[in-house]
Amino acid sequence: MTGNNPRTWLRTLAWLCACCAAAAASAAPQRPNIVVLVADDWGFSDVGAFGGEIATPNLDELARRGMRFSNFHVAASCAPTRSMLLTGVDHHKAGIGNLRESMPQEHLGKPGYLGSLNNRVVTVATLLQDSGYRTYITGKWNVGSEPHNLPNRRGFDRSIVQGDTGSDNWEPDKRYLAHGPKVNWFEDGKEPVMPAEFYSSEFFIDKVIDYIGSGAKSGKPFFAYVGFQANHVPLQAPKAFIDKYRGRYDQGWTALRQARRDKAVQLGLVPKDTPMVTMASTADWSALSADDKRYQARLMEVYAAMADAMDHQVGRLVAQLKASGEFDNTVFVFLSDNGPEGLDYAEARLWLMTQYSRDLERLGGKGAYAVPGPGWASASASPLASYKFYSGEGGIRVPLIISGVAGMPQNQLNGGLAHVTDIVPTLLDLAQVAAPGTSYRGQAVETLAGRSLLPVLTGAVPSTRSATDSIGYELSGNSAFFQGDLKLVRNLPPVGDGAWHLYDLRTDPGETRDLQQQRPEVFKSLQAAYDAWALAHGVLPIPEGYQPARQVLINSFVNYWIPAYKNTALGILAGVLGLVGVLAIWRRRSRA
Repeated sequence: MTGNNPRTWLRTLAWLCACCAAAAASAAPQRPNIVVLVADDWGFSDVGAFGGEIATPNLDELARRGMRFSNFHVAASCAPTRSMLLTGVDHHKAGIGNLRESMPQEHLGKPGYLGSLNNRVVTVATLLQDSGYRTYITGKWNVGSEPHNLPNRRGFDRSIVQGDTGSDNWEPDKRYLAHGPKVNWFEDGKEPVMPAEFYSSEFFIDKVIDYIGSGAKSGKPFFAYVGFQANHVPLQAPKAFIDKYRGRYDQGWTALRQARRDKAVQLGLVPKDTPMVTMASTADWSALSADDKRYQARLMEVYAAMADAMDHQVGRLVAQLKASGEFDNTVFVFLSDNGPEGLDYAEARLWLMTQYSRDLERLGGKGAYAVPGPGWASASASPLASYKFYSGEGGIRVPLIISGVAGMPQNQLNGGLAHVTDIVPTLLDLAQVAAPGTSYRGQAVETLAGRSLLPVLTGAVPSTRSATDSIGYELSGNSAFFQGDLKLVRNLPPVGDGAWHLYDLRTDPGETRDLQQQRPEVFKSLQAAYDAWALAHGVLPIPEGYQPARQVLINSFVNYWIPAYKNTALGILAGVLGLVGVLAIWRRRSRA
């Protein structure tokens, strides 16, 4: 064999190419697994790492290993946030300008107000699936129950999801409100046979662990999305968790709101001198009777237990990933879909009386219904103002934790302005997947609205947005416009006054000092900027007198009760009229 032999040269060249390919493969960073954990209706300070007293050791450990974002914003209700989390596109452009259940009848079906994802968005699951990821989802879906919008058609290999806004946590087929005839569950696009009893947080983690394990031998990284029902109403939790908190909230919501504010300051989540208001909807704890205090304290005990139980299930997933050797190559993203629930569900009281018990000793258990209400919601959001459905910081600023990114510093806190639409571009960067641009698979799609947080996570920049960058927001007529540290905001009654206000969130995240008189030109310019944003995003004006809770009741009657019982009602009416007619004839004859 000589050096001039062509076959020798070819073999040598092939060997060199193989070595170069192997070296390049070993040099290229390994694509991480991704786990997205979505809590439901958690307030800004519910997590221990954000100042809360609830035991969340597993989430706290993820925070210690990663970064907490203290200035992260979502929409003020579930479906709009989830549409942005899945697509990276503003919820109006994604087709979910409002939650279907609270949408004014005048808006339903209009562009941007379909109540389901439209065909102009592509999900992050589709993008990751097409790039070689295994993709799984368990839990709450809530972005469309039409066949073309279910997870199996939106990029997920395996799925078991609840298509509605929520359901009972002990009995999967039991409705929490009479929005429709049944709870809509889907497994891989088909109606599943659900267990007669379960506990939602445990069930969702059981299923995602099964899904991840089933594809372990493929060698592909995975993307897993878990949409918990905790802490959506009805508040329900295992008794052992509830008992841990007995007596913990006997001092009431005002004391808890203050304690959480002080802890948030201590942790550096808000400025030292952060002022805090008592929200107008919060009752005076000291004026309650002893029985009322005990009942209200129990509601918060159940709330805390439900969050604690969810964290426990997160710990089971973490333990399984550690046992399988996947944990060190897994990025975790945790967030809440909106702020805490502040409604008392008074409009649904008659229906609830026929379905659930609200007795103190049964709260949290099977067949019982608990609601946190405005007092505890104000504490969950502390030190922020307002809650779910409203555009005050308490409704749209929520905890965000990202951990497990290769090379990121540990136990970091970031106060830069961030938004839920930033999650998709961040995950795509981590997975080394290109954003779709203006088309995908030959279909025109909306471009991503958010910005990747990867430079923030690795410490390259403190924020992806400058003092002149802006974010627009609207839901149910409650609106906001962010530019740098400034926030223009409007909340409708009964929580707000319907007028615009201007705040500096850097010094006043509790929105206590209106700056419109001190900065009139800025106030006017931001209003004009918001109007331009709203026009570009197809925001529709809200009808006069609209209130979310009342609209939910109206929609329940119009969309469910009337269609479902129209024939029955007409039959009863016909029978009554017939009886009246017979009686009238009988009276005339008897007089004759």
